Amino acid sequence: MLAEAPGVSKIIVACGFTDLRLGINGLSQLIGTKYDMNPFEKDVLFLFCGKRSDRIKALLWEGNGYLLLYKRLEDGKFSWPRDQVEAANLTREQYSMLMMGLNPLKPKIREVKPIKTF
Repeated sequence: MLAEAPGVSKIIVACGFTDLRLGINGLSQLIGTKYDMNPFEKDVLFLFCGKRSDRIKALLWEGNGYLLLYKRLEDGKFSWPRDQVEAANLTREQYSMLMMGLNPLKPKIREVKPIKTF
């Protein structure tokens, strides 16, 4: 569900750190107060990450109730944007980058060293 995000019209990532002990009520209040957005906007996926970058929470208002999603990676970490941007809209491509472990707002392209042949 979280990897494909079907039926989602907009994806918003909360940059920085979020206390993942918060549940639906706490996260929806955070959306309204800290980010000054409407937590009841239908089909908008809000993404949050704590200090440990191996787990994220997502909150989605479906029109008649919230859907709270939690993902923990067994191996590896999400490259979460930690800069001063409060919240950022992601495109589908940027969302795919995030799910692959890349920072969607500041992707780093590393130089690949050629393989030595003997």
